[in-house]
Amino acid sequence: MTAPTGKRIVFTGGSGKAGRHVIPYLLSKGHSVLNLDLIPLPHPSVYTLKTDLTDAGQVFNALTSNFHINDYSNPRHSETAPVGPIDAVIHFAAYARNMLVPDNECFKGNVLSTYNVIEAACKLGVKKIVIASSETTYGVCFTQGDSDYHSFPLEEDYDCDPMDTYATSKLCGERCARSFARRFPGTDIYALRIGNVIEPHEYEKDFPEYVSNPGTRKRNAWSYVDARDLGQICDLCVKKNGLGFQVFNATNTTSSLKVPTMQYLKEAEPNTPITREMGEYEGPLSNRKAREVLGFQEEHPWHKYVKV
Repeated sequence: MTAPTGKRIVFTGGSGKAGRHVIPYLLSKGHSVLNLDLIPLPHPSVYTLKTDLTDAGQVFNALTSNFHINDYSNPRHSETAPVGPIDAVIHFAAYARNMLVPDNECFKGNVLSTYNVIEAACKLGVKKIVIASSETTYGVCFTQGDSDYHSFPLEEDYDCDPMDTYATSKLCGERCARSFARRFPGTDIYALRIGNVIEPHEYEKDFPEYVSNPGTRKRNAWSYVDARDLGQICDLCVKKNGLGFQVFNATNTTSSLKVPTMQYLKEAEPNTPITREMGEYEGPLSNRKAREVLGFQEEHPWHKYVKV
């Protein structure tokens, strides 16, 4: 049974790398979750409804579904079988990068699924929608060859100009979100530009190399997001109302560098201007807006798990 303060959340793509950590965090905050995915999430408290999100009919149906097969035993109208729309949709499902499928299929799948989810949620009266955008929109992650950022830090008002298909699909999703938020006043749609997602087991495996060879992290802007901290960001988005359309960088506060951020950027990226004073170890893909507007507090900095 949902806790009194918990929300009924439909989460798409919850079986993926990020979702399998975000959903347990949401459950720990008292929310109930239905996972829409093509493969099950192995969690005893979460039912996975196999859904093709590029099919608008399936999306509309899934957003009005029971949350579990056992829900059929509930009374038709009760606290456990609420009448009315769900409280929130969190849309993470997507082709997660280029070269999983041909570019046109990546674009079609990502944009169409995002459009379908936002449209269905808005027309069904859902007032809170959170979608996954990407760090790649800042134009360097999947650039061909080497490319410099326009300026540091990377913040939400940056002129995003990616050249790759995946990032372009994510920008199209942001535009869909902005359009529907304007069309349906009173609906909050928050787009999260998610950094490189790090699972708990990856610190020991990967971070020593990241810290020792920082040049390899340029494409990720020397930033990352712990999958559990991403869960906190999603929970804060669900709780924060009245902002309309917003974009938030979803990253950890701390960079992946072992030296002060501005010192490194001035030495390694001398041709890229720094537009404001940055925190000593602030990630260049800055989460300042998430901290100031949502109240995000980093709980899992990399140096908590890796000694250098």
